[in-house]
Amino acid sequence: MTGGHLPVMPQACIEGLAIRSDGIYVDGTFGRGGHAARILAGLGPTGSLIAIDRDPQAVAVGMTWQDPRFRIVQARFSEVIAVLDGLAIDRVDGVLLDLGVSSPQLDDPARGFSFRAQGPLDMRMDPTHGVSARQWLLQASEQQIAEVLKDYGEERFAVPIAKAIVARCRDAGADAFLTTGDLATVVAGVVRSRQKRPEVGKDPATRTFQALRIFINQELEELALVLDRVVGRLKSGARLVVIAFHSLEDRMVKQFIAGESGRNARRDPVTGAAIHDTPPRLRPIARVLPDAAEIAANPRSRSAVVRVAERL
Repeated sequence: MTGGHLPVMPQACIEGLAIRSDGIYVDGTFGRGGHAARILAGLGPTGSLIAIDRDPQAVAVGMTWQDPRFRIVQARFSEVIAVLDGLAIDRVDGVLLDLGVSSPQLDDPARGFSFRAQGPLDMRMDPTHGVSARQWLLQASEQQIAEVLKDYGEERFAVPIAKAIVARCRDAGADAFLTTGDLATVVAGVVRSRQKRPEVGKDPATRTFQALRIFINQELEELALVLDRVVGRLKSGARLVVIAFHSLEDRMVKQFIAGESGRNARRDPVTGAAIHDTPPRLRPIARVLPDAAEIAANPRSRSAVVRVAERL
């Protein structure tokens, strides 16, 4: 079903969802169906799985699945309310979100996500909507580029990289950044000239590509929206499982769960008891990191963090 794609930390995700055979589940990031196939395997004949993905290629794969318990919808996962309403579903028993770019997107040079292979500098999860990374770079100011690289990539050399990008756009005009390799070369030149010591095992363009991808696809904004929206659609006892791959995402998920569990509530100055302005909606269940066997089997899991929470 999954075309050879290996999902990240599937056992932790399935255990986190605590699947009921008759439950209704949402896979908010279908990809190539690695997690979805395992959810379906845990469902009985009356269970159901709704998959969402913004990538038309992923949706095309899902449309080939012949299982009456399965439906797939092309949408951003922040549109989960509209998706559920369109299917006349009020509450669900669990939601899985596998954040970031999928392996098939990263491995296809034509999608423009990777600096490791030559391809058009696109980076859109849905290539039919919005502007590509190249289109944005050609019209963005030095300050705008530097802010994106710093805020979304935590790039130390954001300012000099932005200067070099703008200079390249000015000098090359319409021929600037036609490929991912063009951008990677410019960024690497800046980083290597300023680094005292190269980072072992990390390409100099890593943070720049991450930042642009997150910005172009509005990934953090999407995450903030979906977290709040899915909690309202979880049944009592239902599970929320989120896989994050870098600190910006994981920090948002961690803080959201903490806030929804009442950990950040005001305290009575005398008794120290929590004062809840609104009733807590979530209970933290687990934080799971990949073990050595998982990383050996799937190196892309090395930076993954799985967080699980339960609806109160």
